[in-house]
This record gives sequence, structure tokens and C-alpha cells, in this order.
Amino acid sequence: MSAPTDDVLSTELHPAGYAVLTLNRPQAMNALNKALMRALADQIDALATNPAVRVLILTGAGRAFCAGLDLKEIGSGQGSLGGSDGRPSGDPVAAIGRYPGPVIGAINGAAVTGGFELALACDVLLASSSARFADTHARIGVAPGWGLSQKLSRAIGAYRAREVSFTGNWVGAEQAAAWGFVNRVLPPDDLLPAARQLAQDMLGTLPHMLTRYKAIINDGWALAGGNAMALEKARAREFNSQVGADDVEQRREAVRARNRAGG
Repeated sequence: MSAPTDDVLSTELHPAGYAVLTLNRPQAMNALNKALMRALADQIDALATNPAVRVLILTGAGRAFCAGLDLKEIGSGQGSLGGSDGRPSGDPVAAIGRYPGPVIGAINGAAVTGGFELALACDVLLASSSARFADTHARIGVAPGWGLSQKLSRAIGAYRAREVSFTGNWVGAEQAAAWGFVNRVLPPDDLLPAARQLAQDMLGTLPHMLTRYKAIINDGWALAGGNAMALEKARAREFNSQVGADDVEQRREAVRARNRAGG
């Protein structure tokens, strides 16, 4: 089922409980102009309040995932290097960060600079074999502001991240998977079906655990190791004190039944 959105963004609401958001400026390699950034951020925030949608899939129309900020719009004076003209409500990366459930990036093609940052904002990345990534901030002469300088080095190590960002060279999908910031690479026709299946697998978990687990991973990621361990322990103590023996037994049996079914 499709939901009406701005022409630059299409949204499919699936009755299983996930939504597919498709960047829809294929003629511009899905570059992020102001209209697309606002539409994407607003739609993510709206879906965050929809109890029928618990997982998002983000992908692009055409041959690219996202070419980054629309430099043509910025060069004409109509856009802003700040991305959303300083409006937090129009920042798609911040909106992904606010979304309480998992966001799956289905990277169908080139993800460049701001598009690379948009991909790294997702919780899990699946890539088409035709996907590729590049950080051209140093070539264009603008500073990253959506996390690329920090997230990439944490994902693949500082030495590899420096090579990527200091050169602006392409990183292919298979290399990205080998380095660990892409979960797996699929043939182009299999990308979206695999993302849908992954969403379904996530939706098979307990709803409150899905959001809690995302929160503890992301909140702990921002801390030093010892502090992150302490945060996990504190939250576990608070949460597990409310879990009854009957609850555990019932859910244990559900997991056993799934294993027997080969799920």
C-alpha cells in the first residue's frame, strides 16, 4: 500500500509493519535538495508516531542511492551547505537518529558524500552489487556535518577511513562488505526482497525489545567502553526486574517452536 507523499519521495506502507521510503529524484541521482530533505525528515518523523510501522527501509529510485546535497541548487544560491537551513526538523540524518525502530539501508547504487552519510545513519546496510561509496568532501571543499568523519572511522578503522576521505576514491560494494560497514552484498534484483525479508525477521521480535535494543546499542556507542558497560548493566537491572518467570517461559517456548520450524 502506498501513502501519498511529495513527488521527490515515495512511501510504501506494508501491512506486516514496515515502510519503504524511496528517494525519488532519479534524474538527479537522488541528490538531496531542500524539498527532498524536508519530505524525508518529515515522513520519518510522522512514521515514528505510527504504531503500525516499526521498521523502515530506505532506498533510491534509478541507478543511484543518493548523490549527496544538491550542489546545483546550492550553487544557484537556493540551497544551503547546512543542508536544512539550520532547521532541525528538516534534517534527514537527525530524523533517522530519532526514529525508535531499525532503519535498513538498501543501497541500490552510488552513495556519495552526503548520500554516504545518509547510508551510515541507517542501522543495517544491504548493498546491491552495483552500489559504491565515496566521500568527496575534501575534493568539493566542504566539511562533513552528518557524521561521516566520525562514523566511518569507527566502522572500518581510522586508517581505512583516512584513505577513503583523503582521496575521494570509490569503495565498491564488495570492499565495503569486507571492511564491515555493509552487512552483505546482493544481486540488484535481490536487494529489495532481501531488505523486506530482513524487516520481517526484525518484526518477529518483541516490539518493546526491538526499540530498547536499538537504544542501548546507539546510546552505548556514544560512550567510552567502561561507561557503556555500566549503562547496559543499569538498564538491564531496571528492565529485567519487571520480567516475570511466566513471561520468560512463554517466550522461550516461542523461540523453540521457531527453531523447530527452521525459522
